[in-house]
Amino acid sequence: MLDKRFTLLFGLLTVFGLMLSACNVSTPQVIEGTVEVTKEVIVTKEAEIVKEVTKEIEVTKEIQITPTPPTAGPKTLIICQRQEPDTLYFYGGNMLAARHIQQAIYDGPYDNRAYAYQPIILEKLPAIDDGDAVINAVTVQTGDLIVNSNGDPVKLVEGVEVYPAGCRSADCVVEFDGTPMEMDQMAVTFNMVEGLLWSDGFPLTADDSIYSFELAADPNTPSDKYTLDRTASYEAMGDMTTVWVGLPGFIDNNFFINFWFPMPRHFWQDELGYTAIDLLEAEESSRLPLGWGAFVIKEWVAGDHITVERNPNYYRADEGLPYVDTVIYRFVADANAAIAQLISGECDIATQDINLEDQSELLLELEQEGIIQPVFMTGTTWEHLDFAINTVGNYKRPDFFEDLRMRQAVAYCLDRQGVVDTILYSHSTVMASYIPSEHPLYAGNMLSTYEYDPEKGMALLDEMGWTVGEDGVRVANGVEGISSGTRLAFKWESTNATMRVQYMQIYRQNLIDCGFEVTTENLPAGEFFADGPEGSVFGRYYDLVSFSWPTGIEPPCTLYLSESIPAEKNSWNGRNNPGFINAEYDAACKRAIQALPGTTDYIEGHKEAQRIFSDNLPVLPLFLHLKLAAIRPEVIGFIMDPTENSEMWNIEVFDLQ
Repeated sequence: MLDKRFTLLFGLLTVFGLMLSACNVSTPQVIEGTVEVTKEVIVTKEAEIVKEVTKEIEVTKEIQITPTPPTAGPKTLIICQRQEPDTLYFYGGNMLAARHIQQAIYDGPYDNRAYAYQPIILEKLPAIDDGDAVINAVTVQTGDLIVNSNGDPVKLVEGVEVYPAGCRSADCVVEFDGTPMEMDQMAVTFNMVEGLLWSDGFPLTADDSIYSFELAADPNTPSDKYTLDRTASYEAMGDMTTVWVGLPGFIDNNFFINFWFPMPRHFWQDELGYTAIDLLEAEESSRLPLGWGAFVIKEWVAGDHITVERNPNYYRADEGLPYVDTVIYRFVADANAAIAQLISGECDIATQDINLEDQSELLLELEQEGIIQPVFMTGTTWEHLDFAINTVGNYKRPDFFEDLRMRQAVAYCLDRQGVVDTILYSHSTVMASYIPSEHPLYAGNMLSTYEYDPEKGMALLDEMGWTVGEDGVRVANGVEGISSGTRLAFKWESTNATMRVQYMQIYRQNLIDCGFEVTTENLPAGEFFADGPEGSVFGRYYDLVSFSWPTGIEPPCTLYLSESIPAEKNSWNGRNNPGFINAEYDAACKRAIQALPGTTDYIEGHKEAQRIFSDNLPVLPLFLHLKLAAIRPEVIGFIMDPTENSEMWNIEVFDLQ
């Protein structure tokens, strides 16, 4: 039988179309014929998986398609997004809903695209080779503020361990003895492009970036203070140039983005007299902020929409940008409603945050009919299965996963590609590392891979001494460290997100077929991700868990450093919840993170860390999460990017044909 959700949704859209037909004099589009739908529905019934396949279905659909008006004259683009922002103030929060709109009223200062940073209102990103980023040896003495060998900003006193000038590794760390010494200090110069104006016509200068730095440093501003705390100075050198200087000992891998997001000092401070705390609530910063981007805020109707219109002072206006005159952001929380409004023409774009994934099949059907174009993009968030290698002392259970062969057996027994093909409609990829294969630092053929091969997985179990019992479940028979007769039984936990419930059903059956006894538990996210020591994931008392980590331009090898194991000594704040300990991995990761991008140590260190990770398999990467948006066919210029979190990153070139 046809999936009920699909039938109900399709009926919803048909009814919606008929309602429009009754109120609109335009001619409806009638679509008749046979639609071939092949669908595998997975139903859990005790230990069985029941497969139902539905194929050809005769359907007749009448859907009212609102004719696209001629594009001559002013153009209005309508974007439907899930949420209304709570604020548009750059330091007021990090909602994706706000980022969509900020991309219209600001432009840059740089974008995160294609696993790299792209300068927008900067002439270029600074580089050591170009001379606009330099490392100087400076003399430090008792009482100076420096960054110690642990990366912490401290006052220099006797006994503090530091990196002397030219030192980048633990091998050359020294203990300060009170004698003045030399340490490395980084200085980076940023040059802004000429001709930048605020939307009120006032010149945008380097001083606006300095003002932003001052606001970010204010204790009343809820900003990330990591780089700020390691900054010696940030100053303007002329109208369009800023210079950032780090504390001695702080060699920042991301030095080339230490340019602070400009804020309009002339308006917020000089004219209105606002303080940092005022800006958290002021209308001029949170609801109607000045920008330098392609659009300016025209109105914000609470609970309904935000309208932006063309900025006549946009620095790229002489290129004919933006291509549309007005953009309306409508707040549509329901995916079904968003799809219906795309069909009717009330929306031109439905953004990824509407959570369209559950309607992928419907969107693909509508794409075949030329009604809607779904836009699938693998992002940088990756789903993974974590083995409890080293649990906390009070969690008593057989030590299944200390043996690498057990982790490999699980990997071989899981049909990861099958899940990608069914649940993710073949739009994602199975991963071999904690970064995607498109990443420039991906280790490629250095990595161990684990294709679906249950025979190989069962051979490993046989080799370890796990023999098949009468009921099909394997039991220990000479397994080192585990009592004979112990059943190969454990629990797999995750959140109750629909996708996770679905793939865990499939994977559970895969493991049963290999002789495992597996129970699954899907918990509310708040309970599943509870902090340690109470929460099972970061309190490290579980068997298997699966969830996702975000990644991005910088490979996240630090997740699995030995020092990152959540424990009482670090207040359970580590992220290495499997308890993976490997000195070679630690050395490779630290080699990378202590080096500057582009250097041999940086590249080889990251690749070697991935190789060790894949060989030892503390975590099995499953697949990349999808970003899914949808557009009407007449929208052009819409491009999803894996590392830019908002698909509005190039909104200035969006157009309607």
